[in-house]
Amino acid sequence: MSFDLPRNVILPVDAVDVRLVASPHPFERDNQTAIAENWRREMEMKPALYDGTVVLLSALSYRDHRLIGRCHAVKYSTFMLWRKNRELSGAEHAYAHAVLVAGDNALVAIRMGSHTVNAGRVYFAAGSFEPIDFRDGLVDIDFNMIREVGEETGIDLSGAARGQRYYALSTSSGTVIFRRFRVAEPADEIAQHIKTFVAAEADPEIEGPV
Repeated sequence: MSFDLPRNVILPVDAVDVRLVASPHPFERDNQTAIAENWRREMEMKPALYDGTVVLLSALSYRDHRLIGRCHAVKYSTFMLWRKNRELSGAEHAYAHAVLVAGDNALVAIRMGSHTVNAGRVYFAAGSFEPIDFRDGLVDIDFNMIREVGEETGIDLSGAARGQRYYALSTSSGTVIFRRFRVAEPADEIAQHIKTFVAAEADPEIEGPV
């Protein structure tokens, strides 16, 4: 299957069948020394980085409005080296964005904190898939979206109205899956809630709302 999906075009998605397998990702298995050396350099630049667990794809395809794929748990240090060696790596990255729509139809995004890898970048609150986001081996996209938004902003989207379907955009840097989540509160109220949450965090992931 490898990677077989249209690039640089928004795709309607009715189902996501991405499964986590127990075997090691070949990229991690074959690059242990380079991973360790790169991580040492990364930690020198950003000591707050944490070598947790994320997932990388070894296959992804698009058929009949479905995303079908296979992924493997890897160390974050593996992911950091992969970012610098995407071409011919046999690996790709997928992640999900909850598009937060306020009651006044404004979109509420966030700006990443200065200590993070994506410092200063603006996008909807999101994060890589982790093993906790899988149910019986199958990724739970909405769980990942709701979890990441809650961790970064303090907002609970579990009761929000959700768009009828997902959409995906696949580029050379990765595949993003997104879905609208609509809440009743106006954007200013949501932004103030996020600011209050960030101010109370000892080590917030984000600078604040945008």
